[in-house]
Amino acid sequence: MPGFVREKKRITEPNMRLTSPVMQDTLVHLKGNQYPSSPAVDKLDSPLLPGLPDDVAKYCLALVPRSSFPAMGGVCKRWRSFIQSKEFLTERKIAGMLEEWLYVLTMDSEGKESHWEVLDCLGQRHKLLPAMPGPEKVGFGITVLNGKLLVLAGYSVSNGTASASADVYQYDSCLNSWSKLADLNVARYDFACAEVNGVVYVVGGYGAEGESLSTAEVYDPDTDKWTLIESLRRPRWGCFACGLNGKLYVLGGRSSFTIGNSRFVDVYNPEKHTWCEMKNGCVMVTAHAVLGKKLFCMEWKNQRKLAIFNPDNNSWKMVPVPLTGSTSIGFRFGILDGKLLLFSVEGDPGYHTLLYDPDAAPGSEWQTSDIKPSGLCLCSVTIKA
Repeated sequence: MPGFVREKKRITEPNMRLTSPVMQDTLVHLKGNQYPSSPAVDKLDSPLLPGLPDDVAKYCLALVPRSSFPAMGGVCKRWRSFIQSKEFLTERKIAGMLEEWLYVLTMDSEGKESHWEVLDCLGQRHKLLPAMPGPEKVGFGITVLNGKLLVLAGYSVSNGTASASADVYQYDSCLNSWSKLADLNVARYDFACAEVNGVVYVVGGYGAEGESLSTAEVYDPDTDKWTLIESLRRPRWGCFACGLNGKLYVLGGRSSFTIGNSRFVDVYNPEKHTWCEMKNGCVMVTAHAVLGKKLFCMEWKNQRKLAIFNPDNNSWKMVPVPLTGSTSIGFRFGILDGKLLLFSVEGDPGYHTLLYDPDAAPGSEWQTSDIKPSGLCLCSVTIKA
């Protein structure tokens, strides 16, 4: 089924910003190619590999190249169940076989169609993702949990009717397939979301009636259940979130208690189940990513500097971005091999991807890279499997 992207006017206030640059005013319906698989007819209690102990069989399967995972999932139910498990990723890590791929949501040059494409560390494209179920959406959130891509909630449009959504869909990068997870307790869009300590949090946003929300909830993949947690001290929307040092950080966006964009940072401690507040955040963030144990941001007002947040001492460091053809050019972020990729939002094919290596020697942090999506990068996530 063909997917498409088309421009859509802001649903509520013209100055609000969405969870990430992709979600701001782009209507997305994803498309791709589905890998066929043969029917699985065996039983889940059958051996993984006849004649071998399961621990040996699991190690053998962990040695298979990542590109062959979808075909493996079609061999039998037991293989499919193992490939979907967290144990499989653990075995891959022990075997030193984890491969890091970048999943990029791209838009064509005409702004009409979008698709997810997959790039490896060499920039080679592996495949397109199959179409995501459900209607087109704006204001949705994305995150990665246990090697799987989650697309959460948003403002859906179906048969000409628009409404806030509580839907959550999961893409299994090993089996190249989508499935539906439990719905959120509160339908929302333009919210913050992030994975922290093996669970997913969603915070704030707008509700079904367009009201600003302070509610927050957490998803447990072991029970496939969302649970409401302590709410924010104030409603907040158009914000983004990340996990740092085992805590949830909510930054950017706007709040009903502030004039203009908020510099407040809400921090949730999962161990104490409480929120606290800092006052030195970024505003109007156009791109953000966590690399190592630090948060990298770019603000709309200053596209020529990286703002790097260190949660150990709650400090920010500003790093100039090299000039690449235009002082007004903007970027979207990607992460591969411990390095930050800056994809140009300009359609000019002459622009090169910038690469920032935080571990390089002083003066050598910036390079150019051949890694580049086929179209305009709307957002990206990195998945190891």
